[in-house]
Amino acid sequence: MNGAQALLRTLVAGGVDTCFMNPGTSEMHFVAALDDVVAMRGVLALFEGVATGAADGYARMAGGPAAVLLHLGPGLGNGLANLHNARRAATPIVNVVGDHATYHKHYDAPLESDIDAVAATVSGWVHRPMEAAAVGPAAADAVRAALGPPGRVATLILPADASWSEGAAPAPPHPRPRPAPPDQGAVASVAGALRSGRPVGFLIGGRACRADALALLGAVAAAYGARLITETFPARMERGAGIVAADRLAYLGEMAVTQLQGLAHLVLVDARSPVSFFAYPGKPSDLVPDGTEVLALTQPGQDVMAALEALSGELGVDASSAPAAEARRPARPDGAALGRESFGQVVGALLPEGVIVTDEANTSGLFLAGATAGAPPHDWLTLTGGAIGIGLPLAVGAAVACPDRRVLALESDGSAMYSAPALWTMAREGLDVTTVICSNRSYAILNMELQRVGASAGGERARAMLDLSRPDLDFVSLANGMGVPATRAETATELADQLARALASEGPNLIDAVITR
Repeated sequence: MNGAQALLRTLVAGGVDTCFMNPGTSEMHFVAALDDVVAMRGVLALFEGVATGAADGYARMAGGPAAVLLHLGPGLGNGLANLHNARRAATPIVNVVGDHATYHKHYDAPLESDIDAVAATVSGWVHRPMEAAAVGPAAADAVRAALGPPGRVATLILPADASWSEGAAPAPPHPRPRPAPPDQGAVASVAGALRSGRPVGFLIGGRACRADALALLGAVAAAYGARLITETFPARMERGAGIVAADRLAYLGEMAVTQLQGLAHLVLVDARSPVSFFAYPGKPSDLVPDGTEVLALTQPGQDVMAALEALSGELGVDASSAPAAEARRPARPDGAALGRESFGQVVGALLPEGVIVTDEANTSGLFLAGATAGAPPHDWLTLTGGAIGIGLPLAVGAAVACPDRRVLALESDGSAMYSAPALWTMAREGLDVTTVICSNRSYAILNMELQRVGASAGGERARAMLDLSRPDLDFVSLANGMGVPATRAETATELADQLARALASEGPNLIDAVITR
């Protein structure tokens, strides 16, 4: 058995049976091994950023890692932005990067690069087996490292000769790692803060954004008058009617400070203490208001549910007392112009039960949260690391992980162009993904940021760098050219009609929604 065959068999034994890939010459033995290890599903992407983003979406929904196969350092470089997003989401990914044969590296061939150094910027674990016999054990270690907890990108750099040489064998999987138990002192501190009668807010992320955790948090918050706020970009949020609702922390730093103002205690639950996305002249980077004490109920790698159960038990409350969101929908805005508010109303009116939403609508999505709060239960995936271009790849991965559920990708036009080849993978795999492109023909958020950073703004040359017209992007032609049926909507009525048909159909489709500014 060669190293590539041992690698695939070890991954499958460890529960990793899907690999998103864009391979090259150094990875051909991995590709060939797919015929021998039929339990491993290979999903081809035409760009490495699609492969890495899809692995992120898959793992967020499947609860376990997918694999990625990338070609040498340049392939890793092309996939780096969405590996960054995965790192910020604490997503488990086994990232396999092919390399030159060990004896070939010293020749400094054209594609030679420092893969280890580049991988380290996004990986929590990097390893390079130097011979075929070491590949199986290294693969088992990579799965264990990816699972954490917390989840992380585990990069296995595979020399070509370790892949093609004989003498390898699959390794048995390691036991699935368990999260660390909660710190009882932290539980007592948070309980004391709640009992003090002073204002408390919970800032939640990660595992705390799932329905069962929200039920416990909601019960505690209701009993003690505390506030529930999620991170600005949670990895996976379960929401909708029957689920405890939480506000999202505002993207704009000054608005986030206002949200948190007046809290005596800010309790972190699987979340980081909030900071501004960027530095702005004269504005704070730390968004915690002066006088607010930050308490961490959990640290990375700790058992979030156990901590919440311990806290609710200490306080004598249970999930049955949690106030859940009521079922409600906005009316279809028929006859209205297609702007940001009517766009949110259309989505809220039509969102089906069990749908998985990947949200990279950016400025066009301003009204989505309110319009969908009372929709049937659904999952919401967001841009965790701020590196745009993940929405369409996330949708690919989520659809592969959950073939029995519809995926709705809400995507801004500028971000869509970062990873448009994801549409081809949707068509090739027959994935049930409906993509709505929010076409405002502008990097609208950057028009706002130009003012916020204090740059002298308004000149024609500066505005041209943030404009996506001349020519207008034609997403209908683009999608049709990659095998995805597409339509264009220019009014709220057209969008509602087209979205209703799209969500009821099989396979991928796309709507180019022209949003008025």
